Amino acid sequence: MIDRQTIDKIMDAANIVEVVSDFVSLQKRGTSYKGLCPFHDDTTPSFSVSPSRGVYKCFACGKAGNAVGFIMEHEQMTYPEALRYLAKKYHIEIAERELTPEEREAQNDRESMFIVNEWAARYFHDILLNDTDGKAIGLQYLRSRGIRDDIIERFQLGFAPKQRFSMGKKAMKEGYNKRFLIQTGLCFERTTNNADSSPDSDAEDDAKKSDNNLIDRFAGRVIFPWLSISGKFIAFGGRLLDARTKGVAQKYVNSPDSDIYHKDHELYGIYQAKKSISKEDRVYMVEGYTDVIAMHQCGIENVVANSGTALSVYQIKLLRRFTQNVTLLYDGDEAGIHAALRGTDMMLEEGMNVKVLLLPKDEDPDSFARKNTAEQFRQYIKEHEQDFLVFKTEYLLKGVTDPIQRSQAIIDIIGSIAVIKDQIVRATYVQECARRIGIHESALIAEMNKIIERNIDNRNKLQQRTQQPAQTPTAPPNPQALKPHTQPFRPKVEDEVERCIIQQVIRKGELIVVTAEENADADTQGALNVAQYIYQSLSIDELSFSNPLYNTILKEAVEQSNNPDFKAENYFTRHPDINISSLAAQLVTEEYTLSERLKMELTEQSLLVMVDHLLLDFRLRYVNNKMKQLQLHLSQCMDDEEETDKTLQSILQLQTLRNAIAKRLGRNFM
Repeated sequence: MIDRQTIDKIMDAANIVEVVSDFVSLQKRGTSYKGLCPFHDDTTPSFSVSPSRGVYKCFACGKAGNAVGFIMEHEQMTYPEALRYLAKKYHIEIAERELTPEEREAQNDRESMFIVNEWAARYFHDILLNDTDGKAIGLQYLRSRGIRDDIIERFQLGFAPKQRFSMGKKAMKEGYNKRFLIQTGLCFERTTNNADSSPDSDAEDDAKKSDNNLIDRFAGRVIFPWLSISGKFIAFGGRLLDARTKGVAQKYVNSPDSDIYHKDHELYGIYQAKKSISKEDRVYMVEGYTDVIAMHQCGIENVVANSGTALSVYQIKLLRRFTQNVTLLYDGDEAGIHAALRGTDMMLEEGMNVKVLLLPKDEDPDSFARKNTAEQFRQYIKEHEQDFLVFKTEYLLKGVTDPIQRSQAIIDIIGSIAVIKDQIVRATYVQECARRIGIHESALIAEMNKIIERNIDNRNKLQQRTQQPAQTPTAPPNPQALKPHTQPFRPKVEDEVERCIIQQVIRKGELIVVTAEENADADTQGALNVAQYIYQSLSIDELSFSNPLYNTILKEAVEQSNNPDFKAENYFTRHPDINISSLAAQLVTEEYTLSERLKMELTEQSLLVMVDHLLLDFRLRYVNNKMKQLQLHLSQCMDDEEETDKTLQSILQLQTLRNAIAKRLGRNFM
């Protein structure tokens, strides 16, 4: 358990802008910050972060909360896990007892896999730096490629011992669960027909020398850990050393997909690059681990790799949180050209601004970065990168004279333009394309419209195929359940009024609205703040909110009112109940902020008038709902004269009450 004092220390230290900026590119707008929401497919900046209040809110999807809530939502963590994450970020020590082996085994599988991976990363890194073979083989290899010690630390590079059972044996000895070693892909079990059991010819022989049947997947390889955007170890890549790669098809072995790692969802180097990407408002996409590392060492840090997989929508959306500008930086050979063409359309469809740079012949980002300074590399990029349209036009039409082949190439180019969603950008590209290839713009537009219509039809067909079958109609409700008065009546009050009332509790709950001299209630005696006044007003008529969360908030606000340091907004936006802190963040954040000149001065009297108006509105809606219930009952009891008279009398009483409330609100029901 984490004590309250430590939680407060974490909440005080957690800067909401810093926390969110680790995952979302933010731009200052007035007193707040704006960015693309990471919780839905945002195309315009709907996500707002308020540093003064310490909260975030998306005005499109409605997600809101504090720094802890953001980490919980974004990283799918529990409340304690999010607190530990922030404590680590802000170097706050949390004193917690060591977990027993039984408790460790009982932990959530997903968290256990993270724990095992973190241990493995430390293990590989320690072997590289301190083990005899690690230094003589792994470290020497990295040094031969010119990789500095600070880069080794930044990327937590490591080395796996050649003995195929070493890591699994040590992990088991230290109490780590065999099941998670297998689920993360760090090890696999020795079987006679295991397809993965012989990446090297001596795999089984080495394993048989041990009493452990776990075989290390990465034995004898240099290790490249994959870190998630939040810095968690999610997977590993292992590379055979140059002397062993001859005749070996698998130069690299990667972690298999698991509950915590899906290769097409992740980008190598995103954790190390995210701040630089946001700062530079551009990302360089390369192919491999060493490309990323070499460019970092060169001084260019806004670089990531998809590491051999076909680029996916998930990866593009991950990048789009930080920038819309991407340069595909590949080898100048045929494979590099095809890699560049392969990802272009998907990026354009997701609203990215795409440029392509092919390096000189026989160069890749790794070798080029080692030969040039950051300034020289950037200058080369500036002089040689091409807009996707220029690149694709030059490549597809170069030397093509056959009319059929040329028309097919032009259709391919127009197909790329057609996926762009922004109409102005699309029209601009059509104009540029017409100018470059010498075809009238109207012909290109006609072809593009055909492609757009075809794409829409294909999406609709796919959607129809993937739709869930209609649910079986549910049985009609029990007629007995429709009979009035069979259960205690609780009219449903419109949530918007309740929401406005609880908003005042959260925003201004501690502010005094009735002084001790003005309070004539013998039971309370003393000044009343907003929370106490609302609670007392509702209690007189034995009313409560239909939303249980609102009742909890009001009750806590009243209880906390005895604390002289109680500030409702601060208390509820930092509440340990994520539902309460999320709601508080929603209710304290406004999409638009009035200038100081237009703001009305809030006085004790004006606040009381506003609260009274809301409470009257609450009562009016309560009465209206109860009248509707009685009118329904009246239509069902016409055969019972006594019950009809009784119901009519109740309706008349409620009408009188409704008219009195409406009069105070300045409305007319007569």
